[in-house]
Amino acid sequence: MDFEFSDELRMVRDLAREFTDNSVRPISADIERNHCVPRALIDEMSELGLMGVAIPEEYGGTGLGEMGLCVVMEELTRGDFSVAVTYGAHASIGAMSVVVGGTEEQKQRFLPQMAQGRVLGAYALSEANAGSDPGAMTTTAVRDGADWILRGEKVWITNGDSADIVTVYAVTDKARGASGGITAFLVPSNSKGFAVGKREEKMGQRGSSTVTLAFDDVRVADAQRLGAVGDGFKIAMGTLDRGRLALAANCLGCAREAHALSVSYSKERIAFGKPIAELQAIQWMLADSAAEIYAMESMVYRTAWLCDAGQRFSRESAIAKLFASEALDRIVDRAVQIHGGMGYSAEFVIEKLYRDARVTRIYEGTSEIQRLVIARDVLKNGG
Repeated sequence: MDFEFSDELRMVRDLAREFTDNSVRPISADIERNHCVPRALIDEMSELGLMGVAIPEEYGGTGLGEMGLCVVMEELTRGDFSVAVTYGAHASIGAMSVVVGGTEEQKQRFLPQMAQGRVLGAYALSEANAGSDPGAMTTTAVRDGADWILRGEKVWITNGDSADIVTVYAVTDKARGASGGITAFLVPSNSKGFAVGKREEKMGQRGSSTVTLAFDDVRVADAQRLGAVGDGFKIAMGTLDRGRLALAANCLGCAREAHALSVSYSKERIAFGKPIAELQAIQWMLADSAAEIYAMESMVYRTAWLCDAGQRFSRESAIAKLFASEALDRIVDRAVQIHGGMGYSAEFVIEKLYRDARVTRIYEGTSEIQRLVIARDVLKNGG
C-alpha cells in the first residue's frame, strides 16, 4: 500500500480546497442562517467536475473512486458540514447506489448525467419506524402489469426536495423481510403521486435539506427497478458501506477544522500572563485531539484503498464510521473547552461545529448498529 496520494488525488484535493476556501467559507454563516445551500454552489461543483469524482470514467466520471470522494468530502466539511452533506447525498449514496446495483443500461443512462450534475440523486431508505431496522419498512411496491405501484412514506431524506431521481427501497415480499423481500427503484421526482412533505428543523447541519417523501400510487416502470427483485437490502447495505466511509471522511474534515481553530486560539488567548497554549492542561487536550485525528485519517484512507482495490471492506467501513464519529464528538467538545465561554457563543464557529458533529453518531447507521455489524463480523470471521 502506497501512503502517498497520487498526483490526481492531490490535484482534486487542491481543487476542492480552493473551492471551499473561495466559495464555501465566505457564505457558511449565510448557509446556516438561511437553512439553505445555494444551488449556485452545486452548479459550481458540477463545473469543476467534483460531482462525478467517484463515478468510473467509462460512465462520464473522474474515476478517482472512494479515495477521491473521501478527499473531497474532507475538504468540503472543513468549510461547511451542510455543503458536504448535500454533496454527499448525491455523489456518495445517490450515485453510488446506481454504481453498486445498476444494470449496464442504467449506468449508461444515469451516471453520465449524475457525474455532470445535470441529474441530482438522493437515497430513501429510512422510515418513521424503520431506521436501524430496514426490515420493518412498510413502503410497498406492487406489480401492475409491466410497472410497479409504490405506496408509503420515507423520512430523513437529504436532498429529497431537490433531487431529480431518488433511490427508493420498498417491500415486494413481506414474508421474506430484509432477506429477499425488499427491492430498490429509481424514482423520478416528477412522477405523479411523488410528494415532498415537511422539512426537519435540526440541531445542526441546518443548511442541508432533510425532508419527508410520500409515494401515493407512484407508477414506476420495471426498467427503473435497481437490481433484481428482492436484492434491495443487499444494494442498500453495499451503498451504505461507501456512505459510512464518506461520512468518516466528513468527521475527519470537521475534526481538522475544530483542531486547527483550537491551536490558533490557544496561542492567542492570554490567561495568567501567558498564552493558554503554554498550559499543560491545554497541551494535553491538543495532543489527544491530534492523536485521534491521525487515527481517523489512517482508518479513512486505508479503508478507501480497500474499497478501490475491490477488497471486502464492510467491517472496516463500520469501524471507520464508529471511531471517527465518536472521536469527532470528543474533539469538538475539547475545542469548546479550549475556547471557554467564546466556544459557547454563536459568534465563534466552534459552537456550530459542536452542533453539526452530534448527528454523525446517528445517521448512516447509529454507533450501536456499527458495533453490531463489527461484532457479527468478528464472530463470523474471527479476529
